[in-house]
Amino acid sequence: MSLFSDLSERARALFYGEQQSREVDEELRFHLEREVQENVRKGMDPEQARRQALLAFGGVERVREETWEARGVRPVVDLTSDMRYAFRTLGRNRGFTLAAVAVLGLAIGASTVVFGVVNSVLLSELPYPHPERLVRIHQQNSPTNRFGLSAVDYQAIRDQARTLEAVGVVLMRDVSLSGAGRPEQARVGWATAGFFRALGVSPVRGRTLAPPDEEPGAPPVAVVSYAFAVQAFGDAAAAVGRSVTIDGVSHTVVGVLPRGTDRLAAARAAVWPVLQLEPPKRRGPFTLYGVGRLREGVSLEAAVRDLADISRRIFPTWASGFQDRTALLTPVPLRAAIVGNAGRHLGIFGGAVALVLLIAVANVATLMLVRASARERELAVRASLGATRSRLARLLVAESLVVATLAGLAGWVVATFGLRLVGVLDPNLPRLGEVALGGRALGFAAAAAAASGILVSLPAVSVVLASVASSLRSDDRRAGTSQRANLVRGALVVSEFALALPLLLGAGLLLNSFLRLQRVDPGFDPAGVVGVSVSLPAARYSDMATADRFWRQALERAQAAPGAVAAGLSTALPPNDALTGDVNNFDLVAHPAPAGAQPTSPWSGVTEGYFQALGVALLDGRLFTPADSSGAPPVVIVSRSWAEHYFPDQQAVGQEIVAGGCTECPPTTVIGVVGDVKYLGLAGSADAVYEPLAQYGSQAKAMNPQTVSLVVRSTAPPSAVFSAIREGLRALDPELPTVETTLSQRLQSSVADPRRWTAIVAGFAATAVLLAALGVFGLMSYVVRQRRREIGVRMALGAEPASVIRMIVGRGMRYALLGTGIGLGVALLQARWLRALLFEVAPTDPGTIAAVAALLLVVALAACWLPGRRAAHIRPLEALAAE
Repeated sequence: MSLFSDLSERARALFYGEQQSREVDEELRFHLEREVQENVRKGMDPEQARRQALLAFGGVERVREETWEARGVRPVVDLTSDMRYAFRTLGRNRGFTLAAVAVLGLAIGASTVVFGVVNSVLLSELPYPHPERLVRIHQQNSPTNRFGLSAVDYQAIRDQARTLEAVGVVLMRDVSLSGAGRPEQARVGWATAGFFRALGVSPVRGRTLAPPDEEPGAPPVAVVSYAFAVQAFGDAAAAVGRSVTIDGVSHTVVGVLPRGTDRLAAARAAVWPVLQLEPPKRRGPFTLYGVGRLREGVSLEAAVRDLADISRRIFPTWASGFQDRTALLTPVPLRAAIVGNAGRHLGIFGGAVALVLLIAVANVATLMLVRASARERELAVRASLGATRSRLARLLVAESLVVATLAGLAGWVVATFGLRLVGVLDPNLPRLGEVALGGRALGFAAAAAAASGILVSLPAVSVVLASVASSLRSDDRRAGTSQRANLVRGALVVSEFALALPLLLGAGLLLNSFLRLQRVDPGFDPAGVVGVSVSLPAARYSDMATADRFWRQALERAQAAPGAVAAGLSTALPPNDALTGDVNNFDLVAHPAPAGAQPTSPWSGVTEGYFQALGVALLDGRLFTPADSSGAPPVVIVSRSWAEHYFPDQQAVGQEIVAGGCTECPPTTVIGVVGDVKYLGLAGSADAVYEPLAQYGSQAKAMNPQTVSLVVRSTAPPSAVFSAIREGLRALDPELPTVETTLSQRLQSSVADPRRWTAIVAGFAATAVLLAALGVFGLMSYVVRQRRREIGVRMALGAEPASVIRMIVGRGMRYALLGTGIGLGVALLQARWLRALLFEVAPTDPGTIAAVAALLLVVALAACWLPGRRAAHIRPLEALAAE
C-alpha cells in the first residue's frame, strides 16, 4: 500500500504540480498560524511571536523543501520547473527553437510514416478471422519459381486435401462491366464459393457465393463491393437482387461486401462473379489464384506434405500436357505471399529515413552544444551559488526535451499529412488500403521524440558540465574546455557526413541505373503509335468466327483513321505486358528439353500489320498472311533474341516447336524472324514469339483471346486517332468499353518504379547532404566567432586573407574527409541491399562512388568557404577592440 501511495503522490506531482504547491503552502500557513497563536498565549507580542514561529519552522522555504522531500516528489517538481524555465528561455530565442524543431520534427514525422507503413504492411495481422491459418497455394518447381493453379489442381485439392478446412480460387480478368451505367472495361474476380469461406468474409447484405453456384449451367450470380453497390444502385441494401452485366452476361447480385473491402487476399476487384469451371481437358492453364484455410491444430508442414502427395497422385493422369514432375502444390502463409518483396523495399525506405533521423539528431545536438557553450558562464554562476551537477544537467536535458516534445508534435502533424503520400510514392504497395496511423505509431512518435531529446542533450551535458567548475578560472582551463567542446562538435559533424554518404551513394546508384534503363532500346518507335484495348463479351462473341469477323471490321476502321500509316491487332503490347502473364511454355522438336524443364517465352497473337505499326523489321523468312488462318498449319514468328538463344548455330526459320505443352497437337513451324521487342520490361530479355491472331488460343494456351488491342501508327494527333477508332467501334458494337493509351505513355509507365525509387532516395539524400552542409557550416561559423581575436591578431601581424580562408576551410574539410571515409565503409556494406533495384550497375560501381564522394566534398567545401570568407574580412582593430 505504501508503494502505491508513493507512486500516486509522484503522479499527482507530475500532473498537478501547481495544485500540490498550493496544498503545501496552505498546510504551512495553517501550522505557522497555530505556532504564532501559541507564542501569543505565552505572552509574546504578535511581531515577536511570528518571528519565533518562523525560526521554529527553520524558514518557510526550508519547510517547503522538506515537505516536498517527505512526499518523495521533489525531483518531479524540479523537472516541471525546469521545463517551464526551458520554455521561457527557448521562447526568447525563437530562431534557434524553430530551426531545431523543424529539423527534428521533419525527421520524426518521416520516421513515423515509415513505422506506420511497416506496422500496417509487415507487422499487423491480416483482417480475417484466425489469419495465421490462411495460406496461399502455388505450383512451385524451385525455391524461387512459383506460379498459379489450374482447374485440375483446384479440384484435386478441394476433393482430396485432409489438412484444409476450406479452399477456393479466383481468376482476375479485365472484362466488359456495366451496372446501372455505360459498360466499361474493368477488372473482376471470378471466384469460387470456397474463396470467401476460406477467408471468412461475411457480407453486410445478402450472402456470398455457395457451392451450387459453381456448377456449370447454374444461374450466374455475383458479389459486389460496398462502393460499387452505392455507385451502381445508389444504396447497398438495394443492390441485392439487381443485375450487373459482365462480359455480356447478366449476373444477379446476391451479396454486398463490408464497407472498405475492395481487396480480398490482395486481389482487388469491385465485382466478384461466380467461377464455373468446365471439366478440364488438360492440366493447364495455371492462371488461378488459390487460397486455403488450415484446419485447427494443423501445422504448415503437415499441409506441405499433404499437398505434395496430391501433386504426385494427379501427375500421371495429366502428364501428356504437363511434364514437370518437380512442380508441387505448395502452401505458403498468406501474409508472406501478399507482402512479397515489400519487406525489402520498406527496409530500404526505412533505412533511408533512419539515416536522416540520425543526421537530424546530430545536427540539433550540435546546435544544443553551441547553445550550452554560450551559457557556460551562466551555468558556472549557478554552480558557484550551490547548484549541483545533476541540477545543471536537468536544466540542459529539460531544454532538449522541450525541443524534442515540440518536434514530436510537429512530427505527428507531418506524419498525418505525409501518410497521404504513401500511395503516390508506391501505389503497388501491398495492403495499401490498411495503412494508417494508430496507437502504435503514436507510441513510436513519442518514443522517437523522447530518445531524440535525450540524445541531443548528451553532448552538451558531457562537455559543458565537465568543465563548468573551471570556466571562472584561468584562460588555460577555458582553452581546454573549448578544445573538448570543439572535438565533440567535430565528431558530430563527422558523423553527419558519414551518415549522408550512404544515402547519396544509394541515390547515385539508382540514378545511374535509371539512366541506363532509359537508354535501353525497346525495339520499337513509340512516336505516333496508339493502342486501343477492347474486351469482347464472351456471351456475344463465344465462337471464333464471330470474334474474327469483328476484329477484321475493327481493323478496317482503324486503318481508315486520320493519318494512319499502318494498323494491326495484338493480344499484348510492349514493353511490359508479359510481366502480367502473357507467356507460354514450349519445347523444341529438334532439342527436346528434359521433363519439367520446358522454357517459357512472351507469347502473343498478332495480325500481319502489327509489325509495320510498331516499326519492327523482318530479318528472315516471312510475315503472316491471311492464309495463316485457324484451319491452316500452326506457325509462329520469333524475335532475333529468341532465335539466337535457342538456335545459336542454325537457322531458326523452318524449325518446329511444340507449343503450350500439348504433346498431342501438331508441331508449330517458325516461319520468320523479326527484330527484338521488349515485353518483359526494359530490363527483361527480348525473347518473343508471335502467333497469327486467327490461330491464337486454338491449342488451349494460357491466354485470354477475348481482349485484343488495336495498334495504329499515324501522323495525326492521338486525340483525333482515338476519336476515329472510338466511333468506328461504336458503329460495330455500341456497348464495348475501351482503354486508350499511346505507346509513349506505356514506355514512360514501364520505368515508373525505377523513377519513383530514384526520386525517393534522392530526396532523402539531398536532405541528408543539406543537413551535413549546415552542420559543417555552423561549426566553422562558430569557430570563426570563437577565434575572432586570434584571427584579428594574425591579420594585424600580416596574415593574408587567403591564408585565413585556407585555415578555416582546411579545418572543415578535415571533418568532411574523415566523415566521407567512414561513410564509404558503411555505404559499401549496405549497397548490396540495392542490388535488386539496379540495372546493369554494380552496388560497388567505382565511377558512381567517386562521383558521389566528390559531390559531397564539393558541398562541404562550399559550406566551409563561406565562414572562411567571413573570417578573411575581419578587421583586426575591431576584433581586438571587441575583446
